Amino acid sequence: MVKKQTAGRDNLGEFAPKFAALNDDVLFGEVWAREKQMSARDRSLITCSALMAQGLFPQLEAHMKMAKENGVTKGEMVELITQLAFYTGWPKAWSAFGIAKEIFTD
Repeated sequence: MVKKQTAGRDNLGEFAPKFAALNDDVLFGEVWAREKQMSARDRSLITCSALMAQGLFPQLEAHMKMAKENGVTKGEMVELITQLAFYTGWPKAWSAFGIAKEIFTD
C-alpha cells in the first residue's frame, strides 16, 4: 500500500493550495494508489528513470528514497542508472549515482 503523501500541502499548502491538493490527492492519492494496475515498486522505477532523464535531481533524490521504501534494491537502482547512462547522458548518470550512493548505502 502506498504511503499517504502530504508533501504538497506541507510545502505549498498556503502558497499554492490547488497544486498542493492535486499533488497529494490526485498524483499520489489516486495514480500511485492504482496498485492493481502497476505496483508502487514499478512506478518508482519508472519515475526515477523519467526524473534522471530530465536531470531533475532534487526530485530524483526524493523518489529514490520512495523507491527504496517500495522495495527497489541497490542492485536494481545501479542497473537502472547504468542502463540510462547510455540514453540520457554520462554526466546525469554520475549525478544519479551520487544520490543513489547516499540512499542505498546502509
